[in-house]
Amino acid sequence: METVEATVRSADGTEIAYERSGSGPALVMIDPAGGYSGFDNIRGLGALLAEWFTVHTYDRRGRGRSGDTPPYAVGREIGDLAAVIAAAGGSALVYGFSSGALLALHAAAAGLPIEKLALFEPPVRAENEPPDTAFAAEIAALVSSGRRADAVDRFLTAVGVPPEMLTEPMPGLEAVAHTFVYDLEISIATTYDLLRSVRTPTLVLDSQGSTDFLTEGTAALVTALPNGTGRSLPGGWHGVPDKDLAPVVADFFRGRGTP
Repeated sequence: METVEATVRSADGTEIAYERSGSGPALVMIDPAGGYSGFDNIRGLGALLAEWFTVHTYDRRGRGRSGDTPPYAVGREIGDLAAVIAAAGGSALVYGFSSGALLALHAAAAGLPIEKLALFEPPVRAENEPPDTAFAAEIAALVSSGRRADAVDRFLTAVGVPPEMLTEPMPGLEAVAHTFVYDLEISIATTYDLLRSVRTPTLVLDSQGSTDFLTEGTAALVTALPNGTGRSLPGGWHGVPDKDLAPVVADFFRGRGTP
């Protein structure tokens, strides 16, 4: 299947690189923290979804072939997604993974033309839990002092990545370690008032093998969303095999069956 590479300019002038493949309704996929074309998390799933959709994946700002314009602001990332959706035809279905799912929720709350959302394990904290601004400051300090490998290790350990997955150096993540700070800013800005304002039909997915923090967060999100539906699938920590996830996402986006 042919993949077309292109770029688009965000509202602040930042160049955003994206790839397009498949045919059918437009679908835009949003990477999690650290994810991009050089350290992939979603493109295997996208390749399966391209059977039914025109799939657009993009390097979020500060990652891969995309540019970056300081200072960072969540609104600028929403603008990046808006530019990709415009290039996709003016409206789109949106799939977001982890903190990419949080960005999708912010975009929907901001009024972007998103037809449906499918979100996999967005890291939503409990409603009475304050945001961890100290952790965001710690990661920012490690990056600014040039300790990118330490920032990657600290971030991944703190978010619960199993130790057996942290045994090898991750140069692909070190290259985008500064963007962990961006994702933490999105998390800090995610409030339950914002979640309750999202009226877009939304399927929230989790893995039965994930930690309580993730599964409880998805359950809380489903409750908060006016048009949210939840579904748990067999899988491991923070993941479900693409072959099992793809038909569930496709059926929801195509309006087939009950999630």
